Amino acid sequence: MSDVESTILAALSGGPDASIPDSHAFAAASSLDHNAVVGSCKSLQSDGYVSLSERSTQFYTLGKEADAIVQNGSQEVRVLNALLAAPDGLGVPELQAAVGKDVCKIGMGNCLKNKWATKDKASGKLTAAVSEAKDEVREQLTTLKGAPEEGNAKVLDDKAFAALKRRKLVSLVTRKSYAIARGPSYAPQRVKKAADLTKEMLDSGKWKDTPFKEYNFRTLGESVGGGYLHPLLKVRAEFRKILMEMGFEEMPTDKWVESSFWNFDSLFQPQSHPARDAHDTFFIKEPARTVSVPEEYYERVKSMHEVGGSGSIGYRTVFERDEAMKNLLRTHTTAVSSQMLYKLANQPGGFKPARYFSIDRVFRNESMDATHLCEFHQVEGLVADYNLSLGDLIGTIETFFRKIGITRLRFKPAFNPYTEPSMEVFGYHPDLKKWTEIGNSGMFRPEMLAPMGLPEDVRVIAWGLSLERPTMIKYRIDNIRNLFGHKVDLAMTKNAPICRFEDAEEGAEEAKV
Repeated sequence: MSDVESTILAALSGGPDASIPDSHAFAAASSLDHNAVVGSCKSLQSDGYVSLSERSTQFYTLGKEADAIVQNGSQEVRVLNALLAAPDGLGVPELQAAVGKDVCKIGMGNCLKNKWATKDKASGKLTAAVSEAKDEVREQLTTLKGAPEEGNAKVLDDKAFAALKRRKLVSLVTRKSYAIARGPSYAPQRVKKAADLTKEMLDSGKWKDTPFKEYNFRTLGESVGGGYLHPLLKVRAEFRKILMEMGFEEMPTDKWVESSFWNFDSLFQPQSHPARDAHDTFFIKEPARTVSVPEEYYERVKSMHEVGGSGSIGYRTVFERDEAMKNLLRTHTTAVSSQMLYKLANQPGGFKPARYFSIDRVFRNESMDATHLCEFHQVEGLVADYNLSLGDLIGTIETFFRKIGITRLRFKPAFNPYTEPSMEVFGYHPDLKKWTEIGNSGMFRPEMLAPMGLPEDVRVIAWGLSLERPTMIKYRIDNIRNLFGHKVDLAMTKNAPICRFEDAEEGAEEAKV
């Protein structure tokens, strides 16, 4: 129990009818802060120790100018006295020098208004028109200052208060306070009630003698504000809209756990590849193995790895089933792409050209820094059609990036286990004023497509990029950990502006108009 609570309860200990008429006066007499007294009273009221009645008190307070008038007299009387001391009159500069510029400004006007002085139009001099005047303003303010604060609103008539308020010498204050009386559960000492029933109370039996707070089942609780979209989701929504405008269909990517078969083997990635090491991939302990894969397709993939086909000699290594059946957190959404292409090749009616895209989370066992995390989002697109070429791939990539405002692109030859040819995509960053890698691309190898059962003249072009990098560029974020993860500032999510990518070609046309 706090000292303030103890003081309040002690003041009410005199008898059943004991009370504190005014919390403000009580706080002043007890040398306590009134806000602390009110806070303690409301806390005591919640447990029934006291009852409160709100009261309102109105009184007038004097401003700095009013205090100066009480001490030195009103401005008009001081101006009159200066004029009486100069029978020949005073000009404005002489009067300002005698009483001060501020006093002269107010007092001269009031003297002329009260006809205590006259002004010669020719010389501009002021002379006294009366020999003396009663300083009513000073007397009124002196009376008000000497009256007790509570009730001083009645020491002058309404006309006098109105005149003083017009001159902004006084202001009316309304003070809220409380009358305090004993409550139904009053006691000289407060016993804190428990809010929760704990295991320790049950074990010791202490709950039997512990007073508990009453539960208010009708309270609505604090209102909850609306949710806000994370910047990644805003950029993701824009990318989805752009890709759908380009005729792409979204792939189902809700399975984060994949088998090594779909994540690596179906992509013609060798089982000895370094990416399949535990240092680069998160393998699942339980369940450690997948349940099943399409057996006929598995055998064709195995044969392609061990023997080759479609003009390839394969890897000429033993293809191990145990390695293919391991479960892992997918390292790329291409694991989903391979499944969609297998279904496309084996659907009723045979193969039909298609465009697919996905935007979802992938996982890699990497060292975290300002630009790398163990989990991030991958944007991937692919087109499966007859006799596609590298030109189709470059054209598709240029169309997508143009729609997000990037027109300056470069393509650099690269190596990927499951694409040939392969290209890294670079874009010019206007803020950094340099070329930066923004994606990867290529044409899926025949060794990947042939086991799926796709016709020989079908080609698949594909490209991908991270969602985080364009988001960081868009929102001027220099550290990926400030965008995604446990260090993200929630206020950033709330205050992040909407995301809109402008088609560079449309923008250029508008600029010409």
